[in-house]
Amino acid sequence: MFSSCKTSISNLALPSLHMQENDYEKLRQLEDAFERKDLLFFKSFLAEGKNLPLLLRVHSVCMLEHIGNEEMVDSLCQVLKEDESPLTRHEAAFTLGQLGFRSAVPMLVEAMLQDPSPIVRHESAVALSSIGDDTIIPQLKKAIEDEDEDVSNSALIAFEYLTYLQRKKETDKNSLKPKIRL
Repeated sequence: MFSSCKTSISNLALPSLHMQENDYEKLRQLEDAFERKDLLFFKSFLAEGKNLPLLLRVHSVCMLEHIGNEEMVDSLCQVLKEDESPLTRHEAAFTLGQLGFRSAVPMLVEAMLQDPSPIVRHESAVALSSIGDDTIIPQLKKAIEDEDEDVSNSALIAFEYLTYLQRKKETDKNSLKPKIRL
């Protein structure tokens, strides 16, 4: 019944998704750059990201969480805004949340409210909660109205957690950062 819908993966014309033989050398270079914590390499790598296979784009974004440098926020925000793959944009949002730098907040808010993919909007809400910037509570209220249930629920959780942090901040001046990453 569904045989007419079957497509072999080798017949798909998706050059930006599939690894070619020379891409494995790029993966080795990426891992070497990670070991050296070579931020310039990552900036250049992410800038050419639209021409790279999905594995390389996602892998490079995820590695940056472990380097933990705010200098990479702009590059990650560019990926969040422009990468064609919702999975790569999702991983960029996740990494920005784990890094925890407030400089990522404007792009995460934009992605939470406007990205066409529900997984990106969901992860952007979670990332905002992890960063712990209670000034975005009004934007979370908008995201609670998202048509996608997972996005709406993620925004609700972020809203309630940041409201808690806001209240805690009013009573305990030493409590400026979230204790956990959601």
